[in-house]
Amino acid sequence: MTDLTAVDATVAPAVKPAILPARPFFSSGPCAKPPGWSAAALATDSLGRSHRSKIGKTRLAYCIDLMRELLNLPDTHRIGIVPGSDTGAFEMAMWTMLGARPVTTIAWESFGEGWVTDAAKQLKLDPTVIRADYGQLPDLSAVDFSTDVLFTWNGTTSGVRVPNADFIPADREGLTFADATSAVFAYDIDWAKIDVATFSWQKVLGGEGGHGVLILGPRAVERLESYTPAWPLPKVFRLVSKGKLTEGVFKGETINTPSMLAVEDAIFALEWGKSIGGAAGLIARSDANAAALDKIVAERDWLGHLAVDEASRSKTSVCLTVAGADEAFIKAFAALLEKEGAALDIAGYRDAPAGLRIWCGATVDTADIAALGPWLDWAYATVKAA
Repeated sequence: MTDLTAVDATVAPAVKPAILPARPFFSSGPCAKPPGWSAAALATDSLGRSHRSKIGKTRLAYCIDLMRELLNLPDTHRIGIVPGSDTGAFEMAMWTMLGARPVTTIAWESFGEGWVTDAAKQLKLDPTVIRADYGQLPDLSAVDFSTDVLFTWNGTTSGVRVPNADFIPADREGLTFADATSAVFAYDIDWAKIDVATFSWQKVLGGEGGHGVLILGPRAVERLESYTPAWPLPKVFRLVSKGKLTEGVFKGETINTPSMLAVEDAIFALEWGKSIGGAAGLIARSDANAAALDKIVAERDWLGHLAVDEASRSKTSVCLTVAGADEAFIKAFAALLEKEGAALDIAGYRDAPAGLRIWCGATVDTADIAALGPWLDWAYATVKAA
């Protein structure tokens, strides 16, 4: 463990705070359940029934309709539930649509690098790769939009996001593929600039993992119906039948069997989101949480943001630096807070620089972020003293 005795940082005395966050769930995935959630509150009539029964189809379609409403998704875009969480949804898009034209991949954290690996080593497409280090955003002006472009809207493991979609031209030739799993329901997204987007319920909605959501704009549908990839497609990736999009996927007729319990859990989260004002209400809660954490960081010289540029700093997966800390220090720091029930799952991602990662999405309460500050002081002082 790093010796922190020489670190010039103001540290509060190691006096254990008296007030715990009411809900200390700060994991960046799966994330905190919505306020008021309980298993007993979930509808259960669809459980134990076929997903192809009337009630199964009705609930799946209702879930899709709620997502469309809360995302302010235009009628030009289709939205469907697919297997494999966000990873499954994004790889489904890659495997079915890439190869028609050159590819550019933009990577500034581990999940973006995963799409680089898929494009280069699995699909063997020899992509142009535009990279930046953790905490930085690449030069988006260097992107050639005559190619198909893959990017992560909000880098969950680095805390860096694209500020908006202004860097994407309206008259692009290639398709845009946005891994938006930590961005949807937290930012305004210009859907006219997005041809393909993917996410999972487990992030800003606080839902369960295992299911992905695939959004297709009209240009993506055109690609699917006019292009056949050179490689074989597994059944769970197939979106086209006899040259036409399988429209049922976007009406609740899932490719394989979904968990109706996970669907009902997602419906609960979506109805909660609707009850607080829809997209605007969800975004406002994320903004308030991020602001509360910014205040904590600003008041402590031993804490900092991994993403230095505020314009590209995440408001959901906020990644923090800790003065002088190494991986062992962060591990002890996070374990101490978990033992006290003050903060759960706040160590940074394993491939990222040693630090903290605190989820500020809409399902977290701002009061709990505010209550976290004294506990961070206590943990830092306690681990340093040890």
